[in-house]
Amino acid sequence: MVYEAKNYSKLLGMPGFSDGLLNNHFSLYQGYVKNTNAILEQLADMAQGLKPDAPSPQYAELKRRMGWEFNGLRLHEYYFDNLGGTEPMSKSTRLVEVFTAQFGSLEAWEADFRATGAMRGIGWVVLYQDDITGRLFNQWINEHDVGHWAGCRPILIMDVFEHAYMMDYGIKKLGYIDAFFKNANWAVAESRLR
Repeated sequence: MVYEAKNYSKLLGMPGFSDGLLNNHFSLYQGYVKNTNAILEQLADMAQGLKPDAPSPQYAELKRRMGWEFNGLRLHEYYFDNLGGTEPMSKSTRLVEVFTAQFGSLEAWEADFRATGAMRGIGWVVLYQDDITGRLFNQWINEHDVGHWAGCRPILIMDVFEHAYMMDYGIKKLGYIDAFFKNANWAVAESRLR
């Protein structure tokens, strides 16, 4: 199976995001797709004659690298898929009901999500839902392959690596977070909720 990069050109012209920033971001995502496929091919080649009692250092490093490349691919897809919204969040959705029940209010959830995104550092903010309990968490992920919560489903993803905002906002990450919220596709986030 070969992964193919999705076309996100429909996001061009989105308010608060320059086309230059988006095109650079799309190219970065396409690199994750390309590298995921290349590593999978190399691992398949290495599997021929693999000795389980003595895997090669090259095999081990490719296995470790796979998490970075694949998660870079997938997190960008979640991120781009939950952008492009033109409507504010409806107050009568199931998502808002869950935010209110678990965080006290929509505003309290949003304040927590924004504060998580505003933290110093590079990474991602993920609104996760625990598949077992249904509980929601706003979680920081430092690297693509570090910090994911096992058994949790991503509901809303915000990229807070510098490439997601520096071209347009410099070090003013809060402006980027505002633009993210203005362009969030709440129907997509709602569809991911169990």
